[in-house]
Amino acid sequence: MHQHPLAEVFGFPIDNGSDKANRYRKHKLCPYNNRVPNCTKDKANNPLGVCSIFTGEHSIAITCPIRFRQDWLIVEEAAAFFFPPAANWTSLGEIRLNDRGGRSAGNIDLVLVSYDDRGRVTDLGTLEVQAVYVSGNIRQPFEYYMEDPAGRYDLDWANQPNYPRPDSTKAVFSGIGV
Repeated sequence: MHQHPLAEVFGFPIDNGSDKANRYRKHKLCPYNNRVPNCTKDKANNPLGVCSIFTGEHSIAITCPIRFRQDWLIVEEAAAFFFPPAANWTSLGEIRLNDRGGRSAGNIDLVLVSYDDRGRVTDLGTLEVQAVYVSGNIRQPFEYYMEDPAGRYDLDWANQPNYPRPDSTKAVFSGIGV
């Protein structure tokens, strides 16, 4: 089992000391198609740049929903699920859903639409993206790591109180009242 809970920080494995990884850490950048160049997880001015955590010797759990946008594979796979192979399709992000009274009922993460040769919508599918919840404290090891990434990528955090772990018992349920 990994003693360090963090797997990826600002888009790179914690032991990646490349110039590019250091640049992303320094400027708090997100490589996974966030709406803005910077990471905005938790707080825009002091983001929690943890993309994923270790869950065992060879397992990683994604803790940031933006992480799923790598190379836009998520929309490609969703389109393959929703539509026939030859379909023309596109995706739209963060689409507001209104209730019957016209009030916002929340946003849909991704809406995929297929269309015909004339541009008319022929089908659609929606995708809500949810990363794993974390029990324990992820900010403490993150801030400690960020003080010296080159010297702290292999720290042993296992005996610290509130060691962060994926929590599959927490779930978010959302619905629309009609």
